[in-house]
Amino acid sequence: MSFWNAKVSSQVQQWLLESEHPGVRYLALRDLKDCLQADPGTQKAYQESHRVGKIARILSHMHPDGYWVKPGPGYGCKYRSSVWSLIALAQLGASAEEDQRLFRACSYHLDASLTTHGMFTMSGTPSSTIDCLQGNMCAAMLDLGFGDQRLDRAFEWMARSVTGEGVAPVGERGAEIRYYSGKIGPDFQCGYNNKLPCAWGAVKVMLAFGKLPKEKRTPLIDRAVERGVDFLLSVNPATAAYPCGYNEKPSRNWWKFGFPVFYITDILQLVESLVSLGYGRNRRLASAVQLIQKKADARGRWALDYVYSSPWTDFGEKNQPNPWVTLRALKVLKWLDREIT
Repeated sequence: MSFWNAKVSSQVQQWLLESEHPGVRYLALRDLKDCLQADPGTQKAYQESHRVGKIARILSHMHPDGYWVKPGPGYGCKYRSSVWSLIALAQLGASAEEDQRLFRACSYHLDASLTTHGMFTMSGTPSSTIDCLQGNMCAAMLDLGFGDQRLDRAFEWMARSVTGEGVAPVGERGAEIRYYSGKIGPDFQCGYNNKLPCAWGAVKVMLAFGKLPKEKRTPLIDRAVERGVDFLLSVNPATAAYPCGYNEKPSRNWWKFGFPVFYITDILQLVESLVSLGYGRNRRLASAVQLIQKKADARGRWALDYVYSSPWTDFGEKNQPNPWVTLRALKVLKWLDREIT
């Protein structure tokens, strides 16, 4: 079976390549057509997306010092402050190499948010670290092409937080590295999920590990990946039947595909995280992949189901065919096709 050819028509690709948004054209050329960065058409769309596209729009609101909205760790003021702006820029294909403002923004964010032991935080202190934030920011920094040795510590902490190696329990207040009320224990235990493992956080963490170059995958990280994959495949991912914390049923947002994807996670991103780690052949993914395919319309396009409030720029009309979401889905199906065939 070819997941890619089953849903990708030349008309859909042309729809993306003729988009009014240079960012859509760039991502279609890069991720679907496999065009090299040096290709003239790819380079033109890439540069335009940084000059006049969505990337340019978000960067226009950045303070010269490197933050959005207000100084500090940048978690507050959803969804315009530094955390959300950097995540959106990363998913749009922005690059610190193309625009030095991004290098400044990433550096500022690490200064303001990252602790000595590698925890990305909401307030600047270790007690405000959580899995979804850690995974999102580690993934964003890699996608933005930002290299900083402090990120090695961030990935090490993220791995330790999953396995529990070298991390003291919550109550050991004198310990140098310990869990807190938010990130409360190993295997994605989260205070915001009634101290139960949080699958949204797990997906973000696994997605970040999937973006990490293989040569940087230490034995510790490999153990963390194994535990994360075991957790995400412990149920049929299409059901999202993970611990719900304070609710009786999984959030309906699992089945709503959006763009950009912030702390909420959908089944498409769950599959993306597992495929990026080489688990596309796992039989437990079959139902989730079928779900993704069935959500496409007759022309092979996916709708924007979920919209965050008050971002710097809009990404289309809700419940209508959407190029950004379509790019997300087609990219995953193409990866699947390559892995399985």
